[in-house]
Amino acid sequence: MSGFVRRWLGNRGEKAAAKFLRRKGLRILARQFETRWGELDLIARDGDTLVFVEVKTRRSGGTTHPTEAVDRRKQTHLTKAALVWLKKNGLLGHRTRFDVVALIWSDDSRQPDIEHFVSAFDAADVGQMF
Repeated sequence: MSGFVRRWLGNRGEKAAAKFLRRKGLRILARQFETRWGELDLIARDGDTLVFVEVKTRRSGGTTHPTEAVDRRKQTHLTKAALVWLKKNGLLGHRTRFDVVALIWSDDSRQPDIEHFVSAFDAADVGQMF
């Protein structure tokens, strides 16, 4: 898959995930927040909890589930990126969690199959940040 198609599919997945999460009552605060540790796809509020959402979109027929790409290394990078966002916004004391939204898009479907993994992982390797 070319880089253009990958970006297009990823952006399409992030839009679908944001719509899905809004329907579940979450408020989207930011999209595609860039840091030196990588990008935070979606940042949302669920009640009094700030939610950092990693969105993984794949086309149907793949051999692996989208969530398999959120390995320990990715979790560490997401944790560090979340700390950057929290510090920048003066929100270090807030309750947080990390969710993963997995989307699988069939070639013949207008809507993806969506799975939402709430509290998919705990903050990784936070001790080295302080």
